[in-house]
Amino acid sequence: MWAALKRWRWAIGIASLLVLGLAWTFWPERVTVDLAKVDRGPMSIGVTDDGVTRVRDLFIVSAPVSGYVTRIELDPGDPVVANSTVIARMAPLPSTPLDTRTRAELANAVSAAQAAEVGARAALQLARNNLERAQALAERGFLPRAQLEASRATAQTRAAELDRSRAETRRLRAAMSNPADTSPTGGLVAVRSPESGVLLRRISESEGAIAQGTSLVEIGDPARIEVVLDLLSREAARIEPGAEVQITHWGGEETLIGRVHRIEPFGRLKVSALGIEEQRVNVIVQFDPGPASRLAALGHGYQVDGTVILWRDEQALRVPVGALFRGPGGGWQLFVADAGRARLRDVEIGHINDEHAQVTRGLEAGEEVVVNPGSGTEDGVRVARR
Repeated sequence: MWAALKRWRWAIGIASLLVLGLAWTFWPERVTVDLAKVDRGPMSIGVTDDGVTRVRDLFIVSAPVSGYVTRIELDPGDPVVANSTVIARMAPLPSTPLDTRTRAELANAVSAAQAAEVGARAALQLARNNLERAQALAERGFLPRAQLEASRATAQTRAAELDRSRAETRRLRAAMSNPADTSPTGGLVAVRSPESGVLLRRISESEGAIAQGTSLVEIGDPARIEVVLDLLSREAARIEPGAEVQITHWGGEETLIGRVHRIEPFGRLKVSALGIEEQRVNVIVQFDPGPASRLAALGHGYQVDGTVILWRDEQALRVPVGALFRGPGGGWQLFVADAGRARLRDVEIGHINDEHAQVTRGLEAGEEVVVNPGSGTEDGVRVARR
């Protein structure tokens, strides 16, 4: 037997090497995977959307009367003091230049008024003469007292008509005087700021004639800033006043914290950039008291992102969302790295956000799970950390 083995020793050795080579070739290799630990830490769920800042109390200063307003010299950002800072000054409207037709019509009206004045003067003189004769007859007892009183009333009426004719003549002559005067006349009336704060915007800057109620400037206090979030109505229905709001992408690195102050009860239709009709609701957010320097960079109408926190747990058992996938039955599954092998496990998940999922059953803190498992990752396969 030893002789036979000695004779076939080279063949047996070569066959053994072939078997070892084949075994090495077809032996399943370790699958390199990304691993992450299941841990406990802060986790929150929120609703995020765009928003704009606005001054909480915005005042629009308008023209109190129709007239001619001077140029507004204040610039946006200038401070104003209530009932002290002059926003603009107003004067009565200038006279309108007369064209040829209007001038001719006024001249004819003046001539007619002068003729009426002459007639009124003659009528007054006649009434006065009749009154003198009536008084003489009444003194001698030849005229009743009632006729005397009638003559006196007629004289007074004619005097009033003469005064009215003279006033009409003066009015028409004044209308014809200085027809080309287009400068504002009369004293200037100061339009003052109704509230202390900062001038935010000049609505009407140049001087000129304006009507009563025309908006001139907007005034507000930048320190009293709030945020208006534009949320879908179905998302706004999940929010309650007092909920925490995280303000990001406002221009600084720090996250600003606010609270939901009010949810407006009126929804409005808005068409998205994709042409989808959506019902939107304004959610008003006010900032928590803090250093004013954080809000100094914000003004009226600045764009921000706001996240309304709906749920939070500071010690949630969490797992990366990349480790989860749906099983054949629709439940959540993942692979747990156990002694160098991937083990398929069913888990129950609570809340999910962009980074983590809350584990309610199936995992313990400290276990390692496979993140983003590939097609080669199966139950029981040998795995190695990438």
